[in-house]
Amino acid sequence: MSHDHSHDAPVDWKLNGVRVIRGDQLDTNTAQTPGMNRAAAIDLARVGAQKIWAGTVNIHANAKTGAHHHGALESVIYVVRGKARMRWGEALEYVAEAQAGDFIFVPPYVPHQEINASPDETLECVLVRSDNQAVVVNLDIDAVEQPEAVYWVDPIHKHPG
Repeated sequence: MSHDHSHDAPVDWKLNGVRVIRGDQLDTNTAQTPGMNRAAAIDLARVGAQKIWAGTVNIHANAKTGAHHHGALESVIYVVRGKARMRWGEALEYVAEAQAGDFIFVPPYVPHQEINASPDETLECVLVRSDNQAVVVNLDIDAVEQPEAVYWVDPIHKHPG
């Protein structure tokens, strides 16, 4: 359906306006990676989204996902509850942590793994991607034993060490 509003036909905003997707109506029939549970809220099939995919991801206490990437898509992860440990790189050689209230950005094609850093609390996140389809490429990676910690350091954010 075209959303070009330069023509004279009125748009039915009731059917083509805001959509509310209830938390108990998410679709788990979406691309999955071992160790996590993804559920789609916003995508092409559910609401007609053209440029984004959004949903939730939960990782059980002490669990880690398999290594994967999301093709050409950019991903944003918002940590709602818990503590996330992200590993990334060709051998998952880099690591950083995020906690409730933090955002994580994953660029296209970056091999990565999500780890729940809590021994007793489920990691709950909201996930948004830059296309309307879920793209997941699960990888078989020989991970390094001791990843290198990476901190966000720039003129405003100093190294914590």
